[in-house]
Amino acid sequence: MTSISRLRLDHAEALLAFERENRTYFAASITDRGDDYFAEFAERHRVLLAEQDAGLHHLHLIEDAGGGVLGRINLVEVREGSAELGYRIAEKAAGQGLATWAVQRICVLAVEEYGLTSLRAETTLDNTGSRAVLARSGFEPLEDVMFGDRPGRRYVLDLSGGAPPAP
Repeated sequence: MTSISRLRLDHAEALLAFERENRTYFAASITDRGDDYFAEFAERHRVLLAEQDAGLHHLHLIEDAGGGVLGRINLVEVREGSAELGYRIAEKAAGQGLATWAVQRICVLAVEEYGLTSLRAETTLDNTGSRAVLARSGFEPLEDVMFGDRPGRRYVLDLSGGAPPAP
């Protein structure tokens, strides 16, 4: 069974393997994290966990029944009842509805566990998969933006009435 779990210190090795395994796949649609990300991963992981403990982020892994990492889904920059949603799905799990399921599940956690009342998200216009996931999950387009030389869009989801129902 697929599950979402809050990021922990003991996730470091599996998360690093996931990022390495999917680096080329991710770089095709978003900016590559760069070599320093991988070289300094252990320290970065500790810093993110400290920021999570301080309430600045809510970081999660999407795992299969055996504990293998299928993706990550995060609520970052938590402030004033709002956070920014970000997610990455492994190439081997893409196109199977996992991102939509995870976004809908994180919306429930955002309301019930973290007390959030809105989420923000952004993606490039050429990332049709992420745009579809956000639309299916109730996110509304807010404004068009540029990410470097790539056109994109910002979205918002009002959670003040609770998490939206799954489609």
